Amino acid sequence: MLLHIISSPDLAHARKIGEIAPASLQSEGFVHCSYPDQVLTPANERYPGQQNLVLIVLAPDRIPHPLVVEDSYGSGTAYPHVYGPIPIDAIDREVDFPCNPDGGFDLPNLG
Repeated sequence: MLLHIISSPDLAHARKIGEIAPASLQSEGFVHCSYPDQVLTPANERYPGQQNLVLIVLAPDRIPHPLVVEDSYGSGTAYPHVYGPIPIDAIDREVDFPCNPDGGFDLPNLG
């Protein structure tokens, strides 16, 4: 299961333009993704206390760009990266991803 964290406003914008193309695509050359057992690390490190987040579950076979699993920051953990924009039709489902009162995140039911 391939996941991407996105804000509700950014997802609405992506729907308008037909693809998910966050700033990381321009600055780093890829879209950050995670597997379910990894997603809490970037969520808690990069989005503490942020509201209106959504976890999108992606269908890798509908992504026409390379999916590379690599350790990009020297953390010792390899994360999946998509080297191109993710088409909206690659979204299998969306799962609300609210933060806890303390600002941290728990893994929701990804059903």
